[in-house]
Amino acid sequence: MKDTGLFLGGLITGATLGAALALLFAPQAGTETREQLKEKMNDLEKDLEEVSKKVMEKGGELKGDLKKKMNEIEKSIEKLLAEYKKTLLSNETKETVTPKAGVKMN
Repeated sequence: MKDTGLFLGGLITGATLGAALALLFAPQAGTETREQLKEKMNDLEKDLEEVSKKVMEKGGELKGDLKKKMNEIEKSIEKLLAEYKKTLLSNETKETVTPKAGVKMN
């Protein structure tokens, strides 16, 4: 997810910088160029805010998903431990003591 946010941020930044450079080299009055640059910078700021919001939302979703997965893993481990203990107890009760030679069993 981090890579996607970085990619989108880079894409928006690159597009805006490209447009700004095109404006700087375009044959028009300086006041018009400055006004267009100001508009492009405002657009860039809005776009970056949107990307930032999306990244934060996805980060929250990922955190929730991770927490859910950790709970599932914890339950699986608890289940495996319970089964292991049950198996150990079962094996202990199945073991029989063999009488020693010369000892009578009643």
